[in-house]
Amino acid sequence: MPAGLPAQSFYPHHNFTFGLGAAQPRGDLNGLFLNRPGISVGYGYRFQRYFQIDAGFETVFGGADVHDYLSTGIGPLRIRDFQFFFPFGGRAILPLAGGRLLVSGGGGGAYLRYSELLHQPSEDFHVDCPVCSTRDGWGYYALAGVSAYVDRAQHFSVGVTSRVYRGHTAGDALAAVPAIRTRDHWINTYAQFGFSF
Repeated sequence: MPAGLPAQSFYPHHNFTFGLGAAQPRGDLNGLFLNRPGISVGYGYRFQRYFQIDAGFETVFGGADVHDYLSTGIGPLRIRDFQFFFPFGGRAILPLAGGRLLVSGGGGGAYLRYSELLHQPSEDFHVDCPVCSTRDGWGYYALAGVSAYVDRAQHFSVGVTSRVYRGHTAGDALAAVPAIRTRDHWINTYAQFGFSF
């Protein structure tokens, strides 16, 4: 923290996070999708000591448990499924222990997209996947989190954040999900490392 500023008056404005965790499908996806690992990245602009604007990106790997292959002229290529979440919103922050421990809660809107993607043979050679399915839609989320700065300057932090998503997706049939509009719920929880300034 800058010299001469009391602990209670200083707080970082820009917060970047990277998380590793898992996602649990609920709603109409319960029994059709599986609990799977995921990663998250996020940015928050803390415009006031107690409030922050958030935007992020989350990827879950293989929630639909797709095990398909596409036959091509260079051999069979694996088709894998991914679930993508794009949350945007804000949170209220309760700073404790001189601002080094942060308890937060918030919410906002979210774009959800589930896609089958073809494992490409190389970065320089792209193969189209005419049979790959895609579903997407809009929803909202609520979050709860706790984090703690591990250095006096409040640049580095560790914590846990959980988001509960609710929304609807529609599009192609994907694994066991039929080509109808579904009501989707997810609980995504991540252990996070943060950098702030």
